Amino acid sequence: MKALAINGSPRPDGNTAALLQMVLDELAARGVDIELYQLGGRRTSGCIACYKCYEEKDGRCAITGDPFNELFGKMVEADAVIMGTPTYVADVSPELKAFIDRATLVCRANGGPLRRKVGAAVVAVRRAGGIHAFDSINHFFTINEMIVPGSSYWNIGVGREKGDVEGDEEGVRTMRRLGENMAWLLDRVAA
Repeated sequence: MKALAINGSPRPDGNTAALLQMVLDELAARGVDIELYQLGGRRTSGCIACYKCYEEKDGRCAITGDPFNELFGKMVEADAVIMGTPTYVADVSPELKAFIDRATLVCRANGGPLRRKVGAAVVAVRRAGGIHAFDSINHFFTINEMIVPGSSYWNIGVGREKGDVEGDEEGVRTMRRLGENMAWLLDRVAA
């Protein structure tokens, strides 16, 4: 089993990365191969509705020169996908939003390659707006027929400065439980 975590934050070692790592550590402890991919901070174009993905049906987007096709391929190969984002004006980061929009169209054009994979959202928030960001990612998972596990609370960690989320005891417990639940679900899905 393989889990891919996508860090939508431009800070590769900030609060979002810390939360993702908490989940990944639990998965790795249970024998799941893990990978953390840094998307945030890399220029990622939004969908231009050219519909070339429907014409080509090759599992790729016609836009090149950004990380989309590489990351989409990794996502298709993984059994589980964790998308993490900081909260930007009550939503996901711009890079993650661009990726989500393009991935949804490429998925629909290519027969749903994410169907029945496990997907989990992880959100870092300073104060408010995290639920909307959490919902945005989960909408992506559900429209692509992915299976979304729960945790002991919504998968949100609170903190402003780098490392602050590590002091959010409930957030840490939530991430660890999410990793446990994802590993459990991956075992059941593989059976």
